[in-house]
Amino acid sequence: MDFQKIVDSIKPMTCIISVEKLSDNSYGKIRIVTGNQAYIDSIEKADSGPQMLVNKFIPNTEYQIYFPKDLNFEDFCYRCAVLKQPLHTYVHPERFDFYFNLFMLPLESDDDKLCYCTYTQELTQKPDATKMSNISQEVAADVLAACIKLHNSDDFEENMYNVISDIRQQCKAVYSCILLLDKNTRKCSILCEDFEGGNRQPVPKDWFTDDFYELAVTWEDTIGGSNCLIIKNKNDMEFVKEKNPVWYESMKSAYIDSIVMFPIKIRNEFLGYIWATNFDTSETVRIKRTLELTTFFLASEISNHQLFYRMKILSTTDMLTGVLNRNEMNNRVDYYCNPDSKEKTSIGIIFADLNGLKLINDTKGHEAGDILLKSASKILKRVFKGYEIFRAGGDEFMIMLPDTPLAEIGNLVKKLKKETDKNGKVSFATGFSMENDCKNIRSALKHADELMYADKKRFYDEFPEKKMH
Repeated sequence: MDFQKIVDSIKPMTCIISVEKLSDNSYGKIRIVTGNQAYIDSIEKADSGPQMLVNKFIPNTEYQIYFPKDLNFEDFCYRCAVLKQPLHTYVHPERFDFYFNLFMLPLESDDDKLCYCTYTQELTQKPDATKMSNISQEVAADVLAACIKLHNSDDFEENMYNVISDIRQQCKAVYSCILLLDKNTRKCSILCEDFEGGNRQPVPKDWFTDDFYELAVTWEDTIGGSNCLIIKNKNDMEFVKEKNPVWYESMKSAYIDSIVMFPIKIRNEFLGYIWATNFDTSETVRIKRTLELTTFFLASEISNHQLFYRMKILSTTDMLTGVLNRNEMNNRVDYYCNPDSKEKTSIGIIFADLNGLKLINDTKGHEAGDILLKSASKILKRVFKGYEIFRAGGDEFMIMLPDTPLAEIGNLVKKLKKETDKNGKVSFATGFSMENDCKNIRSALKHADELMYADKKRFYDEFPEKKMH
C-alpha cells in the first residue's frame, strides 16, 4: 500500500500511524510512518504551532520522539488501527496551547502483526463551540442532565453530589469523587463523592494529611500534559507503576484496577480533580467524551461558587481579626428581629470591649494595636468556639449565643476572664444578657452594652494609668 500517496491526497495535516499487534491482543510500539507536507511542516516549521520535542521528521519512528508518552493517544491508535474503529475527537491536551480536531480511519494491512490508520488533525488556539458539541446523542443527554442538575436547587453541595452520583452510574464505577486542591494553602478536600450501592461512606479523618496532598500534587506530572489519565488494564497500570510508584502502591492497596481522572481547570485556574475508579472499560471512549464536557461545566460552576464564597468572606469578615464584621452583625440582628422569622429560640449576647487599645495605639503605634486586636480575637475564638463572634467597632466585640442558658453564658465569660489573666496582655470589659425570645434581641443588646460599660468604668477606676484622656 502506498502510504505516501494516501497522505498526499489529503489537504489537512495527516500522517500514517502503525501499531504493533501483540499475541495477547495488546499492543507494542506505535510509530509515525510518514506524513503529508502539512504534517511534516507542523514538526519542522512549528513557529506558530505546537512545539515538539524535536524539529526534524524521521519516517517510521516511535511517536515519543515528538511528544511524551500519552496513554490516551495510544488508546485511540490501538482502537483505530487494531480494532478498526473510525474515531473522531476534539481535545485540548494541557501540554499544548491548541485545540485538536482529530480524525482517525483504519487501514488494511498485509501484515497480521502490524496495523495501520490515518491520523488527521486541525488546530485552533481557541475552543470551537460547534466542534465541542459535535457528540453522540447519548453523551449529549448525559452532559445536559449534569448541567441541569448543577442548578437543581440553591444547595451547591447537594447539586454536586447529584452530578457525581450520576457520573459514577454512567461509568458503572465503584467510586467517583471530586477533590478540590489548593496549591496556595497546600490542602485538599473532598467536595463530593459517591459509592456503589449509594453508601455515602465517611472518609477517614486522617485521609487528607500533608502526605496525601503531597501525593495529589504528583498526579499532574503523571498525567503528563494530556487532558486526562485513563488506566483501563494492566499495561496502563504498569505505566503508572513506572511513572509514579507511590501512587501505584496507593491504588493497589485500595483495590483499584482502573481509573479515569480529569483535572478540573478553568482558564489558568487549577481547581482539583474528578475521577471514577473500577469503571466499565468497554465504554472508555464514551466515558472519556462525557467527562471531558461535564468537567468543562463543572469547572465553571465550582469556580463561580468559590468566587461567590470569597466575595462573601470579604463582605462579612473583618480582615484584621478574622471574625465577622459589623455589617454581618447588623444583618444577623435584623434576621432575629424579623417578625416573620420562624426562629423560636432564646438569644444570649456578650459584649467584650478591649481595654487599653487607645493607649497602645497612641503610645506604641497602630501596628502594635493591630497585634493586640489579633491576640484578643484569638482568645475569643478559643473560648467561644462554635458561636458567632463579631467585631462591632474599633475595640468592641460581640458574641451571639442562641439557645444557651444564662448560667452557661456566665461560665463562658468567667472562662474568658481566666484566659485573659493567663495571657497578661489582653483585658476585656464584659457585659452579658439573655432574652427567652430571640425577637427581643435588641433588649439583650442594650442590657449587655450597659453592663459592659459599667465593667469598663470599674477597670479604669482601678487602673487609671491605662486610660487616655
